[in-house]
Amino acid sequence: MTPDEVLATPLRFLKGVGPRRAADLQHAGLATLEDLLYRFPIRYEDRSHLQPIAALKPGQTASIAGRILSCGLRSTRRPGFKIFEAAVDDGSATLRVIWLNQPFLRDVFVRGQHVVLFGSVEMRGHGGLQLTNPQYEIVDEEDGETIHTGRIVPVYEKTGAVTPKMQRRLVHEALQKLPAEVPDHVPDEVRARLRLPSKKAALLAAHFPPDDASIEALNRFATPAQQRLIFEEAFLFQVGVFARRESAAAERKPVVVRVDDRIRESARAVLPFKLTNGQKQALKAIVDDMQRPHPMNRLLQGDVGAGKTIVALLAALVAMENGLQVAFMAPTEILAEQHFFNIARLLQPSRFRVTLLTGSTPSAARRTLLAEIESGACHLVVGTHALVQGSVQFKRLGLIVIDEQHRFGVLQRATLRTKGLAPDALVMTATPIPRTLALTLYGDLDVSVIRELPAGRLAIKTTAKPESRREDVYQFVRAQLDAGRQVYVIYPLVEESEKVDLKAATEMADHLAQEVFPEFRVGLLHGRMKADAKDRVMKAFAGGELHVLVSTTVVEVGVDVANASVMIVEHAERFGLSQLHQLRGRVGRDRHQSYCFLLYQSPLSDEARERLKAMTDTTDGFEIAERDLRLRGPGDFFGTRQAGVPTFRTIDLVRDREILDLAQQEAGRWFAAEAPPPAAIETLLANWAQRFKLVEVG
Repeated sequence: MTPDEVLATPLRFLKGVGPRRAADLQHAGLATLEDLLYRFPIRYEDRSHLQPIAALKPGQTASIAGRILSCGLRSTRRPGFKIFEAAVDDGSATLRVIWLNQPFLRDVFVRGQHVVLFGSVEMRGHGGLQLTNPQYEIVDEEDGETIHTGRIVPVYEKTGAVTPKMQRRLVHEALQKLPAEVPDHVPDEVRARLRLPSKKAALLAAHFPPDDASIEALNRFATPAQQRLIFEEAFLFQVGVFARRESAAAERKPVVVRVDDRIRESARAVLPFKLTNGQKQALKAIVDDMQRPHPMNRLLQGDVGAGKTIVALLAALVAMENGLQVAFMAPTEILAEQHFFNIARLLQPSRFRVTLLTGSTPSAARRTLLAEIESGACHLVVGTHALVQGSVQFKRLGLIVIDEQHRFGVLQRATLRTKGLAPDALVMTATPIPRTLALTLYGDLDVSVIRELPAGRLAIKTTAKPESRREDVYQFVRAQLDAGRQVYVIYPLVEESEKVDLKAATEMADHLAQEVFPEFRVGLLHGRMKADAKDRVMKAFAGGELHVLVSTTVVEVGVDVANASVMIVEHAERFGLSQLHQLRGRVGRDRHQSYCFLLYQSPLSDEARERLKAMTDTTDGFEIAERDLRLRGPGDFFGTRQAGVPTFRTIDLVRDREILDLAQQEAGRWFAAEAPPPAAIETLLANWAQRFKLVEVG
């Protein structure tokens, strides 16, 4: 077998992996030897120093090895609650060991077995010491001494029925099968310059570290072996990102945009206010890109309310004045409808026709609309992911604007691009992206950032209050309503308890309407309503006919009612930090002082307390995003796992920032020096998308 074939060996061919274990491993993304070897342990334990039982002290964490003298299951006064108890002797003394409510252990332990136990030493009620719920391993004569004890031991995350101990044995066996030379994806010159250990040496030391390795460095994933494997994955990813850039740059636009005085005047005619400096700089970068022969790939980042949409609209106007069509894609129907309403209003004085296409567009209207888009009679089409469907054909699509890109997945914009003439792509997000995420999610895009808010906007005052202070909040809200302002009340909607949450939101709307604010009009908005019903409620709130809007998180992104000055978030402890920041951004959109109340139920978890503290500490979305990434990690940064977030085997985007930066520099340097031919780039990209699980679209 070649080295590549060895690494591609299915795990079912390893000793002890039957169909069930293979399925459990597959479920965790582990199908081959290579997958298994690139899955780091979750931590390392120093079991090289086994302690005599006679020397144990309460409060310490210790490894002991001994023989089971007796063991058995006993009942307690609590019905159904059992304790498994064992007496373990190591020659120096005997120790009591208990496991709470784990009756299956009677099928695991028998008298006479040699065991290794690792856990916290506690004082017993009647004097003497005991271990409670320790990790355990039964030492057999063949392999136990070498890989499970008497050394620094890797501890793996449990995978279905595959225990950490089983995985340790499987990894050990997989390492024995490695050829002398393991295929290495890091170029020789990069490896030499960074003095990286060989791949095989790194794999061995990352799983079974040498005796002199620092346990502290291992658990920070900071040893040379671990860092080398993390760098390799980051380098491969960044080479793919550069290849995508190169591939896009090879395209040439059949129509290159031109800007003259007539077009500048046309833009001034639709501009409702003076642009901020940040908006001007972003617009200049975008229009400069549009005038180049290669398609634009640009990310426009800006905090909630920074005015990204008007910048995108002016870019759209430039494209349309050059005879091109524009597709404006939003993640939800409510947001698409709102963009359509605002854009149509602003473009009313112009000669351009704006249309809306979503999943709710009736069939007859849809057929007419599709014909008009294909003929070029529609100049700007606002829509949801319905725009990417096969039936939608454009005549001269020259610009794509994608709002809230992270909701679509990294490769979805590629599908929309195939419908046009190598169109320019402008991606917008109001969730400021921490640098490490930007390197991975948007590495193939040029970035523009709008930092400041439009003139006259005041920072939103945010307060976290316990449920017991609800009446104080209502009193404050009444004063705002009396002054002519409007109010949002937001309920969480968690999938598992959607019916319960929806009922709670509905009951809250009734309670507010009948008992708390009977003199004001209260509306209810949630995701289960039909599109036209949602539309009616939103229009009534935007038009001032409703004073209080009780809603689930469908208003999270982009909904814009300038007169709303108070945001109340119910059960704020159940929301992610970015989501709370997005919700807060629904107020503070005019010159009135705005307020956000985060109502929470005690007791709070440490993480929930951190989130609420971050919200009351700062309104800077970029700082919020950094804190959110540290708190929740990249997988959940956007509230749910997205198809567009790359799947990494060794990289942690919070921990490995410096390695990601280094990998980006090295990949750029190597790509510039090597200049791979287009065919090699195509092959690399095909494998790259599959490897990093970026093939999903939609």
